[in-house]
Amino acid sequence: MSDPTGESEEDGSVDYHRVYDTQADDYQRLVGAEDADGRLLPALAALVELRGARVLEVGIGTGRVTELLLGAGARVTGSEPAAAMLEVARRRLARFGDAVELQLASVQELAAPAGQFDLALAGWVLGHFVEWFGPRWRDEIRAALDRMQAALAPGGVLAIIETLGTGQTEPAPPTPGLAEYYDWLEGERGMTRTSVRTDYVFADVDTAASVTGAFFGDDFAARVRREGWARVPECTGIWSVRR
Repeated sequence: MSDPTGESEEDGSVDYHRVYDTQADDYQRLVGAEDADGRLLPALAALVELRGARVLEVGIGTGRVTELLLGAGARVTGSEPAAAMLEVARRRLARFGDAVELQLASVQELAAPAGQFDLALAGWVLGHFVEWFGPRWRDEIRAALDRMQAALAPGGVLAIIETLGTGQTEPAPPTPGLAEYYDWLEGERGMTRTSVRTDYVFADVDTAASVTGAFFGDDFAARVRREGWARVPECTGIWSVRR
């Protein structure tokens, strides 16, 4: 199983740090095909009125969700720790002018004014901590959520977006570690979960296999070819709590 650089970890897993640091354009090809039916933005809009909203978004990646928020009339302060990803985001979001402010920073380095935002959002970010930080993941995620929550104005919403299964038609945590993390969000943090289908749609099966395989691995690419998927099913969860 290889990552987009042609290299792999010893256990065959994709090195996501390397993807984010060196393959930002390939990553944008993937996420640009996601949520083909446009279900994510209405789900976020159900949490907070986006027109005129002040949004803090951590881990913006190449700015896919940021673009949705800006297009809905929000003002976004965004951070991203991978310089290559941020470069793509800056290029893609330049047309929004001063409605967006971007900084190179991880959630641990986040410097955001307290009590200023209507929505604090992390999309497909903190779930990585379960693997990256091992037994310390609760402490790391707790600190990140506390930092984001402190940035909210009274009545503001903290929202976390995570996968509920790539290649799945019904929402379910794809790994035991993520299942534990999701239970923790709902139990310790009192967050409420909603789920939406955010399928990827590609021009053809070969493109779908190539693009998804670069991020999810060769086994997944083989499954895409076996299933004949140009539309790759994807379920996404949104966890939220109001301050």
